[in-house]
Amino acid sequence: MVATQPPMHLSGCCVCPSDPQFVEEKGIRTEDLVIGALESAFQECDEVIGRELEASGQVGGCTALVAVSLKGKLYVANAGDSRAILVRRDEVRPLSSEFTPETERQRIQQLAFIYPELLAGEFTRLEFPRRLKGDDLGQKVLFRDHHMSGWSYKCVEKSDLKYPLIHGQGRQARLLGTLAVSRGLGDHQLRVLDTNIQLKPFLLSVPQVTVLNMDQLEPQEEDVVVMATDGLWDVLSNEQVARLVRSFLLGNREDPHRFSELAKMLIRSTQGTDDSPIQEGQVSYDDVSVFVIPLHHQGQGHSSR
Repeated sequence: MVATQPPMHLSGCCVCPSDPQFVEEKGIRTEDLVIGALESAFQECDEVIGRELEASGQVGGCTALVAVSLKGKLYVANAGDSRAILVRRDEVRPLSSEFTPETERQRIQQLAFIYPELLAGEFTRLEFPRRLKGDDLGQKVLFRDHHMSGWSYKCVEKSDLKYPLIHGQGRQARLLGTLAVSRGLGDHQLRVLDTNIQLKPFLLSVPQVTVLNMDQLEPQEEDVVVMATDGLWDVLSNEQVARLVRSFLLGNREDPHRFSELAKMLIRSTQGTDDSPIQEGQVSYDDVSVFVIPLHHQGQGHSSR
């Protein structure tokens, strides 16, 4: 981590005199070690969860969102549909992307193309604007496959009438009619209802890692990272959360617990209370977890929680 360039061998030995050159040609940087560590940690964690679930006879899974501050950089790793954003006085910046059946359609369809046995003859990997009916047989309708970012037409066959691998739009999109996410931890034993079709082959535990250079950011006193599960983002946009954050921090400068209180306020704002800033009817019935992390002083080498 302190070397100008990561060594080929962790021990520092040099088996080949050209090792430093090979590392340089690959463009391997110090931050790549942190990204690789996070990716490996997610994968190993998923394997541990799988063994523990099997040993205990339990089932279950979750999404995961992690933030690591190290040597002047903030690393945000996300696998699932939780979200992290940076809120500043004049800026809102997404620090993660959600992984849903829609956003990863091509990867999921390609897996079904390579391993059609995963669908057990019960599903079609093709995507159509709606679920096809018997009356559509023989008609040319819009569709797209794993190799397509655009749409085309095909003549509807009987196999196209099967339930689609990915069905629904937006928040209602489901993988194999079951899951609303395409990355996460666990769910090793999860199967489609009344079938033996496993969902785990389609789920990735590998996160996407975003790197924020804190030294270049020059954090100000009210700069924060908001990390929350999808229950918050189902009813509040990035901009709405940012407005709530700025307003709350401006009016609570002297409160030593203002960041934890802000997190509580954001949760309350999803519950449909009288003072909620969201429109009537927009209430989250999902679990909601929120972290608010102040960034001030982190760039100067001090810790802040």
